[in-house]
Amino acid sequence: MVDMDWKRKMVSSDLPNSPKLSSKLHVTIPSPFKILPVSSPISCSAPALCSAYELYLRLPELRKLWSSRDFPTWTSEPILKPALQALEISFRLVFAVCSDTRPYINHREWNRRLDSLVTKQIQLVAAICEEDDEEEGDSAAPVSDGRSSLSLLPQLATWRRSEALGKKILSTIDNEMSRCKYTLGLGEQNIAGKPNLRYDAICRPNEIYSLKDNPYADHIDNQENQTLYIIHQILESWIYASGNLLNRIVSSIEEEKFEKASNDVYLLEKIWKLLAEIEDLHMLMDPEDFLKLKKQLQIKSTGKADAFCFRSEGLVY
Repeated sequence: MVDMDWKRKMVSSDLPNSPKLSSKLHVTIPSPFKILPVSSPISCSAPALCSAYELYLRLPELRKLWSSRDFPTWTSEPILKPALQALEISFRLVFAVCSDTRPYINHREWNRRLDSLVTKQIQLVAAICEEDDEEEGDSAAPVSDGRSSLSLLPQLATWRRSEALGKKILSTIDNEMSRCKYTLGLGEQNIAGKPNLRYDAICRPNEIYSLKDNPYADHIDNQENQTLYIIHQILESWIYASGNLLNRIVSSIEEEKFEKASNDVYLLEKIWKLLAEIEDLHMLMDPEDFLKLKKQLQIKSTGKADAFCFRSEGLVY
């Protein structure tokens, strides 16, 4: 007879004697992970330099607008208000660039960058509004049938120098707000007939426009002075919005609303990418005019240990 079990016996005979495997599963649990404090390599400028930076950008006045609560029960106002104000300031940047008559400025590249900048901001605003759609009752966004009468965008869409970009922005608002229950009411077509956000009451474009000039505007003849001023106002507005969004993420985690926190984390990531794009606008400034402006504004450090005085205090903290 043929032994059909010969292969098993052959293999087992070749194996060395080894202890039997235990039927119990042993899992090693690592020791608790310790988070060590990490000091930031970025330091803030001296208080006097920070104060000069804030006064140059008129940040104390801007903060009052960012932090104002016109609709206390509306949960998204602390985030959406500075975001809309940054968008409105961006319209002023479009106006400033289109008004620039210097022959050596690359208007074509500026238009590309401004289109991208405004589009990304509208996408962020739309994403915040989509989150807001889940709120009901007193916590919902304030809407009405009226359009904005104070925003600069409708003028940009009819002015010859900015008409193409202005109409493109209106089209972008229509597209990006299509998933929301309401739209911004800045002159977009709104074919669906959705209610309009009370933009003027929330954003306060007239008060934003009153801050269009910095303290050096009347005695510094340099076009880059206005450009630099507006760019940093947009930057600071989004930094403020991101801080409030970060606070909401922390609250959502503490309340175990993890899905909401996860959505906000993605929004925060997009804001940080937007901040990098805003910073890149400095590359379009004319180097010679900017160096001249640097001397005019006396932008410098007072010592080797001091940080560059145009570093945002809000960004460092």
